[in-house]
Formats: sequence, structure tokens, C-alpha cells
Amino acid sequence: MDRTSGERRLASDSDSLLSADATPLVSASRKLEDVSFGAVVDADDESRVLWSTPAGLEIVGRGIAARLTADGTERFDRLRARANRAFDGLEHDGPRVARPRAFGGLSFHDGHEPTPPWTGFRAGEFVVPQILVVRSDADTWLTAVASDHETAADRLERWTDRLRELPSMRPSGDGPGVESTRRTTSRVDWTAQVETALERIERGELTKVVLAQALSVDLEGPVDVPETLERLRRRYPNCYRFLVGREDGGTFFGAPPERLVAKRGDRVETEALAGSMPRGETPEADRAYADEMRDSEKFQREHGLVADAIREQLEPLASDLTIGDQTIRRLATIQHLQTPIEATLEGDRHVLEIVEALHPTPAVGGVPPAAAWETIRDTETFDRGWYAAPIGWFDAAGDGEFAVGLRSGIATDETVTL
Repeated sequence: MDRTSGERRLASDSDSLLSADATPLVSASRKLEDVSFGAVVDADDESRVLWSTPAGLEIVGRGIAARLTADGTERFDRLRARANRAFDGLEHDGPRVARPRAFGGLSFHDGHEPTPPWTGFRAGEFVVPQILVVRSDADTWLTAVASDHETAADRLERWTDRLRELPSMRPSGDGPGVESTRRTTSRVDWTAQVETALERIERGELTKVVLAQALSVDLEGPVDVPETLERLRRRYPNCYRFLVGREDGGTFFGAPPERLVAKRGDRVETEALAGSMPRGETPEADRAYADEMRDSEKFQREHGLVADAIREQLEPLASDLTIGDQTIRRLATIQHLQTPIEATLEGDRHVLEIVEALHPTPAVGGVPPAAAWETIRDTETFDRGWYAAPIGWFDAAGDGEFAVGLRSGIATDETVTL
């Protein structure tokens, strides 16, 4: 089967799209030899996802077995309800690591409208892919998801054949050249935004707010997002990597360092990551930068605001909460103050409830969160879309993992907005 006919066949799979109220999903799994994840995700004519963690879990998905969407102020409640219906009665014959999951994210603001460059990205949207390839430390698995056993089994066989024909290594390139760049916020507008924020701080309405800008880059040709993520993997191996590609829009991708939340059962892990310095050119200079963050009243106050806010947001949901010792998180070009935070949940809760409680974190929003959120919405002159918002996955049990969509961009045709 050649690539063109294979893509036509794969594209036809999207005709079997399920709504959240359709019949229960079933899945079938099979152990694989290792495959090129870049080759699997390399498609721009259908929905595709990639999720990779610093711990080594890597997942790619293609197609849509179920789509869960919600807009407005009640989007978290609606997503949870639709997720429960979509996963109700799910049958899965493989190991836990290969189970079906819903991948996606939410916009920073609940009033988000999917306008360019965010065409196709709702205020809240997750998809259960028809095909998942999952690689852990131990094994690689292929999982097919459908509304009936026969379709799942057929999809599993066809994709097993398809994966055998894909190259084990995907050729790499240097990427297209840059034609021009432009900032979405003028210097005059930026100055006005900062002055407005400072006035609100002086009036006591805010303690901290994090403002942002976007950079629009026109390229000589379309960007190869999977190859870009591979370069980011080599440069930042201890960061998350994600890709969410819409068949009716662009591709959102990034390599954020910050975990928003990971939930398994009643255990929750999150972190405060705030306070940044560059890496030193020598070990001595590196340690000096780290010591400056540890000893600086400014850095410690900034970091403390984030840790305290996360504790306050989690405490109503937890029976037990532990704040770990402050450490230094070192990346290739930057280092941060980091404090791990763990909690035991009180009662049965979905990971989306934890995401709702924590978003936006003070590291990307501010303190108090609601006042900072309002200030960002009132003053910024560009649409954040899914930038700095929750991105991740959840499963039928309500477990899942989310990162903060920082250090990211959205690619549409020959333009990338960073």
C-alpha cells in the first residue's frame, strides 16, 4: 500500500466519528516492535495528537473515535459529564498503559472563540483517537478504538500493516526559513498594559499578574511540527512535549517544563515552578545563579506566592496535602525554583476537577487568580487561545495528566504564532 492510498484509507476512518452520547467504546490492543512516532503523527488531513512526559511515556494518536467539547463558564462540568457518557461501559483488552484516553485542552479564558489563528480550537475540546501508539519504558503498544468489536479489530489489523510500512527513523531537516516576524502587541500598548497592572497592584486589587505577548512568524514554507518536536526533545529532554492538530484548523505544539497536575486514584501531584535565572557557562556560575534565587527576597516571594496559591486551591479537595522541599529545576538554557506538592483527595474526583481548581496557576496568571485573570482579559491585545492553559489527557477512571501550555506555538499554513 503506498502512502497516498494509505492516507485515503486512514482519512475515511474519520467518517465513523462518535458523539459523547453514542454507544459505548471498545478497544483492542497489540504489542509492537518499536516504531517512529514522528512518522505515525505525520499527517495534516485529520486529527492527530502527541503527548510525551519527562518520565518517558510517549503517546501518539490519529483520527477521532469520540469528540468531547464544551464552551462557556460551565465548560469543566460539561466536559466531565460528556466524558462519563463517552467512557461508560468501555471495554479494553490490553494493559493499563495502552488504555484509551481523551487528549486535548482548554483555552486560557472561558469566553474564547475559535478565530484565527485558533480556528478549530474550542474553549474546551478533547478527542479519543481511533488509533493510539503508546511507548513506555517497557513496551510499545498499538490500540484501536471504535464503537464495536469488529471495527476495532479491523482497525487494529489495518494499522498493524500500516505501521510495518512506516520507516523506523523519520528523515530530519533544518526547517523552512523565516521571511518576517511581527509582534501582536505594540510597544505603546505593552507600556499601557504594564501601567494598568501596576495601578491595580497599587490599589491593592492585585499582588501579581503575568502579562504576555505573541510573535507571529511568516515562513518560506510550512513548518514540520513533528520534526520541530523531535529537535525540542533532544534539546529539552526533561520537558513535556505535546501536539494537538485539528483537521479543520492549525496545530498547537510545545515543550513546557511545568506540570499542572497528575492524578492516579486519590493521589495528586503538582508543583510550584516560579523564579527563573539563566544557566551558567561554568558549574561555578551555574551554582551562583541558583544561590542567588535561593537567597533573593524577590525570588522567594515570587515563588512563595505560587506555592501558597496552589495549596489554597487544593486544600478544599484534599484530605491530606504535603509541600516538599524547594529545589532547583535545571533545563538546557534556564533554571527555576521548584517545589513539589502532593495531595490525597477527599472522595472520588475527576482530574478535570483538579485542573479547574488550579487553572490559571499564579505562574501564568497571578494572585489573586480571579483578579489577575480579569486583568489579563481586560488589558492584553491578543487572543491567548490555548496558550498558558491546561493541555493533557484523562481516561475512563478520571485519572490523567496535564501540563501548562507554555513555550508553545500554533502553526497554520506558512505562519507560526509563538
